[in-house]
Amino acid sequence: MELWNVYDKNRKLKDKVIERENPVMEDGDYRIVVHLCLFNTNNQMLIQQRQLFKKGWSGMWDLTTGGSAILGEDSSMACEREVREELGLEVDLKDKIADVTFNVRNVMNDVFVMVKDVDIDSLKLQYEEVKQVKWASKEEIISMIQSGEFIPYKESFIELIFDVKDIPGNRKIFASNK
Repeated sequence: MELWNVYDKNRKLKDKVIERENPVMEDGDYRIVVHLCLFNTNNQMLIQQRQLFKKGWSGMWDLTTGGSAILGEDSSMACEREVREELGLEVDLKDKIADVTFNVRNVMNDVFVMVKDVDIDSLKLQYEEVKQVKWASKEEIISMIQSGEFIPYKESFIELIFDVKDIPGNRKIFASNK
């Protein structure tokens, strides 16, 4: 059973825990979902295709990784775990805060951005979550959104993520395959 912490609008931990299977949330309750956008030095983002049998957005393409923070995790811990589980890739996000945060309904979405050339053939994809991965340019991702192949993020969000990675002196976090 997966448990999620509940926060208020200021990210203060509430004395409340919810179950993934029964996520009843009241007004003013929030949970944290994390995303990693991994880029290579060719200005491409690693994207994943969700498994065909996975609930929610089955078979659609998505950002590099993503998932809910579980009981006791902060955003960086949750993102490290999701990347390790879904891709078999170790990343170090200790002392990092999200590069982009946006709220949708009762979810605080924290997006971390990294630049690292990774050999996708060496990744260990989590069968239950990930069908396949590939590198894609901003234009390819936007085209996939328009054609209905990619989760329907706003095109401006994809453009923002590509812009964030280009902030000088930023995003040089090194990952290693395990």
